[in-house]
Amino acid sequence: MARKIIFFAAASAMLALSQGAAAASKGTNGSEAREMLLNVITEVKVNRQNAFDMFNQGGGRFVDGDLYVFCTDAKTGKFVAEGNVNAKDLLGTDVRALKDVNGKPFGLEIYAAGQKPEGEITEVDYLFGKPSDPKPVPKTSFVAKVDDDYACGVGYYK
Repeated sequence: MARKIIFFAAASAMLALSQGAAAASKGTNGSEAREMLLNVITEVKVNRQNAFDMFNQGGGRFVDGDLYVFCTDAKTGKFVAEGNVNAKDLLGTDVRALKDVNGKPFGLEIYAAGQKPEGEITEVDYLFGKPSDPKPVPKTSFVAKVDDDYACGVGYYK
């Protein structure tokens, strides 16, 4: 419990710093996506199951326009949370099988990002449908390992 409190305090400080950086960069979707990912990491560390339930329900602070969260099991690669209303069918499927409309195996890149050391954020570029329109468009997702068991990401559409 003390570890979670210490982590929460550190994550809150990082979030405050990232909010200042986001304001300095004029609030691009990239900075907003990175900021949301930091909030996701904190939420998963505090109460994993409640976080996944909240992410899957959508809305709230983990959906902002076309920004949303997704999480996979770091070992099996299976989706455990998906905030995109047009991608709920991904729940329980293996991220490693995903390819975009051009055949790019971006799911392998997302999985690999979730294997990196905790705290390292990796950018993955691919084509994917927005919650507001399923037609694939360019997207960048920020992905990070959380608690050695999960990988979570938040992406923005370009």
